[in-house]
Amino acid sequence: MAGRGTKIHKVMVQPINLIFKFLQSKQRVQVWLYEQNKTRLEGVIIGFDEYMNLVLDDGEEIHLKQKTRRALGALNQMAGEMLFWLLNNVCVSGRVLLKGDNVTVLMAV
Repeated sequence: MAGRGTKIHKVMVQPINLIFKFLQSKQRVQVWLYEQNKTRLEGVIIGFDEYMNLVLDDGEEIHLKQKTRRALGALNQMAGEMLFWLLNNVCVSGRVLLKGDNVTVLMAV
């Protein structure tokens, strides 16, 4: 009867702790964007802050509808300059600063 009356408590992992785990393990993550159902970003987290602003390295943009992937920070063939992406994200040679307001889901790939 030792097990009777004991309660099991589930421990909830804080989002910042999960992001820190992804940062430490250099695990590739997929980010679902707010109000952008057809577009997702993938990359390795190399930095973040308390507002959940993320810095992704080796980033890729995934279009679910067209089933295509595009490397972020790829050179624009016409102008020969770096591409700038929407939603306040700036691409520089595959590195993306993603504003925390745009993050809906963050999961390991």
